[in-house]
Amino acid sequence: MVVVGMVGYVKTPRGLRTLSIVWAQHLSEEVRRRFYKNWAKSKKKDFTKYIKKHVTDEGKKDIQSQLEELKKYCDVIRVLAQTQIGKMKGLKKKKAHMDEIQINGGDIAKKVDYAYSFFEKKVHVDEAFSKDEIIDITRVTKGNDYEGAVTRWGVIRVPRKTHCGIRKVACIGAWHPPPIGPMYKKVCRIGKPGQENHSARTEFDRTEKEITPVGGFPNFGVVKEDYLLIKGCCAGPKNMVVTLRQTLGKQTSRVAMEEIKLKFIDTGSYCICKCFQRSSQEKVKFYPRV
Repeated sequence: MVVVGMVGYVKTPRGLRTLSIVWAQHLSEEVRRRFYKNWAKSKKKDFTKYIKKHVTDEGKKDIQSQLEELKKYCDVIRVLAQTQIGKMKGLKKKKAHMDEIQINGGDIAKKVDYAYSFFEKKVHVDEAFSKDEIIDITRVTKGNDYEGAVTRWGVIRVPRKTHCGIRKVACIGAWHPPPIGPMYKKVCRIGKPGQENHSARTEFDRTEKEITPVGGFPNFGVVKEDYLLIKGCCAGPKNMVVTLRQTLGKQTSRVAMEEIKLKFIDTGSYCICKCFQRSSQEKVKFYPRV
């Protein structure tokens, strides 16, 4: 993600209120498309006056005064970050997704200076998360109308002789300790392009193969950028933006403190039978003369 701005909030009896927003000098077309409903028919005049503030002396003073107001009055500082949607060639989207990332630790003045130093800079995934860390996933799911417990949550149907209904939840055990609880996601691997962790090699399996399965991921393609290998389910449809965050509470369980050692990563095709882990093996069998 790329940091393109900063916003400050003031605490009020009715919640947080926005005080001021500071934008970076250079904003890509992907971000500017987000502020228009129809980019093709628009005049594309957004941020033209604001960009001139970073050039003129009066504009620079105005921006510095905004930063001083944030340091003096604000209680919460967040940066505005955008996704690099242009690198996703398989998606038919040109508008960048934007999100607010809160900055914690230190006083407000240090938070403002720290956020301002990240303007127009890339924030990689390994700077926010680390291996063997527990994280949360937030995602928008697709609607399935009004459904029961069996379809919605996947519970088991009760026996036939129950007179209250079959597709209902029966006794699931004690309330405490709860038999059903939140399933946290654990980061198994963080891959970066050009490094060994970007491939599917492990200490047990030293085969030279890419993390992308044979034929590519359906509806996605080939993984060329940073990636996270997560243990756990991920809600929502394909090709939708995923929001990751660290857990709100400290994880002290044995599962959370466990160090994961991957032995094998399956890179078989998702479209046909998983007979081959590399595309070269498939070519040797079916196309020996090529």
